[in-house]
Amino acid sequence: MWKEILQLALAPMLAAAGALASAQEIAPDALIRSVTDEVLAAIRHDKALQAWDTKRIAALVDAKVLPHFDFRRATRIAVGAAWRRATPEQQESLTREFKTLLVRAYSGALSGYRDHAVEVLPLRTRPGETEATVRSRIRQSGAEPVIIEYDMEKMDTGWKVFDVRVSGISLVATYRTSFAEEVRNRGIEGLITTLSAKNKS
Repeated sequence: MWKEILQLALAPMLAAAGALASAQEIAPDALIRSVTDEVLAAIRHDKALQAWDTKRIAALVDAKVLPHFDFRRATRIAVGAAWRRATPEQQESLTREFKTLLVRAYSGALSGYRDHAVEVLPLRTRPGETEATVRSRIRQSGAEPVIIEYDMEKMDTGWKVFDVRVSGISLVATYRTSFAEEVRNRGIEGLITTLSAKNKS
């Protein structure tokens, strides 16, 4: 279930990065709206994009989603207290593997989003604020609307997503329990090994 929800929540973040070259000047809600509009338009017009074309989709994800997501902070949230005990090299490995896990979780589902309607709700931020939550409403035919919230931070390179909540539940934090259990049983290196094996499977 969480895989499908993650796919639903993060797929709209794919977009043409070139069109957002000055993203650091764009308000967080405007950025999400622009990205969402562009990716949905691209998916609807690309009739050749199929879920089985994993290499093509993976390349699209790798090229377009990374500029808009802070995977290091997302990994720190998911790993929890064990993050502070990890060496810099282990933190780098955890971030790399968790990024791959998240990207793989929804990259095969992009062709299924042609009929979704997404409404990004207006956001008011004060000058100097460095964090914001952008709310959106995703409508699907024959189903209740889903509320998606993007927790974002303003960095030197612009606003980036570090967590996504579906109906108030953090998708990144849902990994924390299983990660903590893995660290207890096998240590930080064990968690890295487990993630690496899962990503290669």
